[in-house]
Amino acid sequence: MSIYAQQARIKGLVLNENQLPLAGVTVVVGEFTVVTNENGFYLVAIDAEKEQQVSFAHSGFHGALVAVELKNNEDYELNLILYRDSQTLNEIVIKDDRHRVLGATVVSPVLLRRIPGANAGIENILKTLPGVYSNNELSTQYAVRGGNYDENLVYVNEIEIYKPFLIRSGQQEGLSFTNTDMVENVNFSAGGFQAKYGDKLSSVLDITYRNPTIFKAAVEASFLGGSATVDWVSKNQKWNTISGVRYRDNRLLVNSQETETNFSPTFMDFQTLINFNASTKWQWSFLGNISQNKYHYEPLSRQTNFGTIDNPTALLVAYQGQEKDEYLTLFGAIKAAYQWNDRTKLKFIASGYHTQEQEHFDILASYRLGEIDTNIGSENFGGVTYSRGVGSQLNHARNDYDALIFNAEVKGFHDKDEQQLEWGFKYTREDIIDRLLEWEMVDSAGFSLPNPVLDLRNDQPYNPYYGPLEPFQNVKSRNDLVINRFSGYAQWNYRTEIGQAEVWMNVGVRAHWWQADNGVVQADSKMIVSPRAQFSIKPKWEADMVFRISGGLYAQPPSYREMRAMDGTLNLDLDAQKSIHLVAGNDYSFKLGQRPFKLTTEVYYKKLTAVNTYTLENVRIRYQADNNAEAYVYGADLRLNGEIVPGTESWLSFGYLKTEENYNDRGFIARPTDQRLKFGLLFQDYMPQVPNLKMYLNLVYNTGLPGGSPSYADPYEYQTRLKDYRRADAGFSYVFKDAKIGLDKSWLTVFDELTLGFEIYNLFDNQNAITNTWVRDVYSKVQYGIPNYMTTRTFNLKVNMRL
Repeated sequence: MSIYAQQARIKGLVLNENQLPLAGVTVVVGEFTVVTNENGFYLVAIDAEKEQQVSFAHSGFHGALVAVELKNNEDYELNLILYRDSQTLNEIVIKDDRHRVLGATVVSPVLLRRIPGANAGIENILKTLPGVYSNNELSTQYAVRGGNYDENLVYVNEIEIYKPFLIRSGQQEGLSFTNTDMVENVNFSAGGFQAKYGDKLSSVLDITYRNPTIFKAAVEASFLGGSATVDWVSKNQKWNTISGVRYRDNRLLVNSQETETNFSPTFMDFQTLINFNASTKWQWSFLGNISQNKYHYEPLSRQTNFGTIDNPTALLVAYQGQEKDEYLTLFGAIKAAYQWNDRTKLKFIASGYHTQEQEHFDILASYRLGEIDTNIGSENFGGVTYSRGVGSQLNHARNDYDALIFNAEVKGFHDKDEQQLEWGFKYTREDIIDRLLEWEMVDSAGFSLPNPVLDLRNDQPYNPYYGPLEPFQNVKSRNDLVINRFSGYAQWNYRTEIGQAEVWMNVGVRAHWWQADNGVVQADSKMIVSPRAQFSIKPKWEADMVFRISGGLYAQPPSYREMRAMDGTLNLDLDAQKSIHLVAGNDYSFKLGQRPFKLTTEVYYKKLTAVNTYTLENVRIRYQADNNAEAYVYGADLRLNGEIVPGTESWLSFGYLKTEENYNDRGFIARPTDQRLKFGLLFQDYMPQVPNLKMYLNLVYNTGLPGGSPSYADPYEYQTRLKDYRRADAGFSYVFKDAKIGLDKSWLTVFDELTLGFEIYNLFDNQNAITNTWVRDVYSKVQYGIPNYMTTRTFNLKVNMRL
């Protein structure tokens, strides 16, 4: 029988002489070492029933040494203050190579709150990273290295997060699940990730919410809404919770678009994380979220000018009707961690996700296409002088979606010297009820246009039409589906040395079994196995470099959305899409002057089989559901980040990719996410003479996506691209108080931080199009692609308070 040493725990806060939390303090007790977090909190296990020396050390501060002797399983609180050392100390460099080894990008939580954007938050930052693409500032969706929005994993505290189903435009989304005021760590991997992460093809966003240690409160308010967050800790430190409520109103942004509307959105959510430290062996937590989005939209009119200087044209639209979309989401997860012994830890996770969504609209758009008066002296300058095409379009939908998803999971972690074995097993049940009912009628110059797929001849007004009156588009279906899934993984991590070089290895495998049942037909069960591996080496060179290579077989078992074809029918026998993924990368850390910088370079290649092709319209994805394609992706990503201005992190990123698909052996054409070039810039600055005044710039440039063709069009006949996407958001903030500024002002004593910000979205007022609206001139038979522009230049005022 194995006998393990009896243990106790010491925890507390370390403050500086100004009574502010001191992060980065090294706490050592025998063989145990921890570092205080950003709140100055530490928690360390020690051997019980004997006297121990607890040492506290931090560069630039006098150390401390405290003797303690605790009983078995005792919790002891030890708070202390460290005072600054007046002597000049040699530079101490502490390096954390873990993320460099894994190829993950780490994003500071402070950046999430400060960087401006029309949809500020984690996704706003991700869009500046190489390999991450988005042409929609109103959306939290993003595509990674040739994948689509359905191919990205998101975890919060190791719990998988789901997103609404019926969203078709960015302005309907409202709030991202992740509450940035609750975040402690953000890790992002754009490919070649480990086996412990789930079965998706493109990326992993791994978020950890912070564990509160003292009472805190934060409030933010702006023209786009507001939020409030509270941290609470019990006196015995066994219980703590962090809770946040958010409200968002997109009218400021939507009203800057060309379409005049009556717009009444309500995007609200409440989120809480409750932690309970039951003992030195058991820790429990609950993560809960309630989100309700109501999107009520009544378009009134629109005028879009397009064409050339010699032949300017305008589209004028008058609308009737409205759209009422509502999304109610309930999410809850319980997580327990059990420290079996000093080398083995187990985690148990159970979660439930329930979403009820409706998309109901009836909108009649009456349009006329005309020539613009370009005579500067004319009283009608800029107006339409002659209408050469008129028509109308009636869109109807009664779409309802109800999904209940349940997960139960167990994980194990076993440490031995420089090795770690991880394993996990998970059961998922998806219960879905979906009603799809939508149609579109198109009338041009008084003549109803039939469905183009039916290939009915209609050359009105020159000849009468005697064919059937069919909707231009018509989809009607009702699907009840249950999908049961079992998945598991095992992976081995090892750290060693080869010569004088440090080496890290990770080898793992995933397996996923699933079966779909619609109540009438039970499909055959399917299974996919995905081996994955990573290898990193850090030579002992004068240059600080890490080289990485990773890859494996990545598979994506079909979700309900992927099983549902364009006509609403289900393919229960759909196979998993598969991708052989190879990534090679290099991290080079260096200094320019005394400022640290890092250059990250990665090249990648993906070969995809059993591909399920899709169309992309705004953020709505519709699949062919047939696995009848193959595809490939290759590209390169570069990112240079560092302190361009001392004390602030900025970065410049560049990405190149090419992705093509071959459907039914018709030949390779560009995929909907074939966005060749991407530039991203995130820049922070402040005035040395006025340190209270800070500036932030968020800039993205993407070359145009394939698209803009009619939704019914054959992609092999339409390979046009939208215009390049150019976006710059700037923010200016005046800091009344933070950790360094305003400490001597008595009226600011109640605040830990107080800032007033002014933001400019779309700084250069660029016209970016997300899709095209197609109208036709009945006489010439010419179809015109009218760009649907995104938001114009908009101003916002924001205040942040932290107590």
